Amino acid sequence: MSGTLARRLGTRDAVVIGLGSMIGAGVFAAFGPAARAAGNGLLIGLVLAAFIAYCNATASAQLAAVHPTSGGTYVYGRERLGHWWGFTAGWGFVVGKTASCAAMALTVATYAIPGPWWSQRAFAVACVAGMAALNYRGVTRTALMTRVLVAASLTALAVVVGGIAVGGQATVTNLGDWRHAGAYGVLQSAGLLFFAFAGFARIATMGEEVRDPARTIPRAIPLALFLAVAVYAVVGVAALLAAGPARLAASSAPLVTAVEAAGVGYLTPVVRAGAVLASLGALLALIAGIGRTGLAMARNRDLPTWLAAVHPRFRVPHHAEIALAVVVCALVATVDLRGVIGFSSFGVLVYYAIANGSAFTQPAAERRWPRWLNAVGVAGCLTLVATLPRQSVLAGILMFTIGLAGRAAVLAVRSGTRLG
Repeated sequence: MSGTLARRLGTRDAVVIGLGSMIGAGVFAAFGPAARAAGNGLLIGLVLAAFIAYCNATASAQLAAVHPTSGGTYVYGRERLGHWWGFTAGWGFVVGKTASCAAMALTVATYAIPGPWWSQRAFAVACVAGMAALNYRGVTRTALMTRVLVAASLTALAVVVGGIAVGGQATVTNLGDWRHAGAYGVLQSAGLLFFAFAGFARIATMGEEVRDPARTIPRAIPLALFLAVAVYAVVGVAALLAAGPARLAASSAPLVTAVEAAGVGYLTPVVRAGAVLASLGALLALIAGIGRTGLAMARNRDLPTWLAAVHPRFRVPHHAEIALAVVVCALVATVDLRGVIGFSSFGVLVYYAIANGSAFTQPAAERRWPRWLNAVGVAGCLTLVATLPRQSVLAGILMFTIGLAGRAAVLAVRSGTRLG
C-alpha cells in the first residue's frame, strides 16, 4: 500500500534524531584514523569538517523548507538539477549508509560482547533486527528511543571527559608536536571526521514527517550540528591531552586508550557502554533515514516500486525498512565492515556536493543563507573526496559506476519495451 507519511515530529524531536545520527560510533572511533592522518592537526581537520558540514547543513535546511518530503538530496537533486543528479545522490546515500549500518552493528557487538566472532555476529544481527522493529512501530517511537540513547551517550562522554580532567595524567605537552600536520594530512583527517557530522541529513530525509517543516527544519539542522561539533571538539581535545596523537593513531578504540593514559582506566566500562549506546542510536537513525530515501527513490522507479509502500497504521515505509534490515543482517553475518568510514565519507560527500549545487540554483525568494556558502560547500566536499584514502576513493568510484550503469541499463530496457 502506497501513501504519505504522517507529520509527527517537532523541533526537539528533529534535533534529537540529528544528534542521534552524529553522536554515534564516530566519536568513539574516528579520532584514531584522523590522528594517523594528521597528528595533532586533526583539530584543524575538525574545524574544517565542521565548517564544510555547516555549508551543507544550511543548504539542506534551505532545500528542505521548500521541498518538505522524504528523500533529502535525492529529491532536491531531481527537482533542481535533473534526474541523474538526484539518482547519484540517492544511490550514494543508500549504498554508503547501508554499509555504515553494518559497521554500526558490528561496533556495538565488538564493545558489548567479548566472546568469539560468531557470538558477536549473532548479537549484531539481533541489534539490527531490534532497531528495525522499533522503527517499524512508527516515527514517534524512533524519536523517543533516540532521545534515551542520546542522553545516555552524552552522559558517558561527560564522565569520560571529566575523568580525564581529574586523572592527573593529561598534559598540554601532548598538543605541542605538530610535525605531522601537513596540509594533505589535515584535509584527509577532515574527510574522515566529516563522517561523524553527516547525520544531520537524517532530519532532511524525514522532511515528510516534520510538523511545520518550513520553520522546523531550518532551525533543527544547524542546532543539531552545532551541538555535535561542540561535543566532538571537547572530546577530541580531551583525548589528545590524555594520550597524544601517536597513541590515538595506534588505537582501534581511541577513547579507551585516552582514559587508560589519563590514569582512569576504571572508566573503560563507561567508554564501552557509551560506544554501544551511541552506535545503537546512530543505527536507529540510519535505518530511518535510509528507509525514507529508499521510499522516495521507489516512488520514482529508481528502486523497485514495492519499496514505496507505507504502512496503513504506523505510517512508515515498512517494505523499505524490512528490505534494509535483511540486507544489513546479511552483511553483518558475512562481512567485516568496521573499516568503511572512508567509503561512507565518499558517498556522503558526493551527496552533499549535489545538495550544495541544488541550493545554489534556488532563487532569492527561497534563500535563507548567502549563495557563496553553497559554492564553498561544493568545493569543500570535492576537495575532501579527493584527499580520502586511496582505497576509499577507488571503492567509491566503483560504487557510483555500478549504480549509474545499472540505471542506464534499466532505462534502456524500459525504452525498448515501450518502443516494442
